[in-house]
Amino acid sequence: MKWLENRPFDHHDLKELIAHSLKPSGADASTPLYAVSRSGCDVQGVTHVTPEELLDAWR
Repeated sequence: MKWLENRPFDHHDLKELIAHSLKPSGADASTPLYAVSRSGCDVQGVTHVTPEELLDAWR
């Protein structure tokens, strides 16, 4: 997961997210990618959620 406050999730962020997603145990290329951003997401194939949606799902 990548959390951004003030700008949209972009391709630079995607590269970082993919690199970090392979580190947790059990993660592989099929592990879904999520970006938390108040400013949207400019990348296809990444599920965008707002901070509010993330917190609501946690409750």
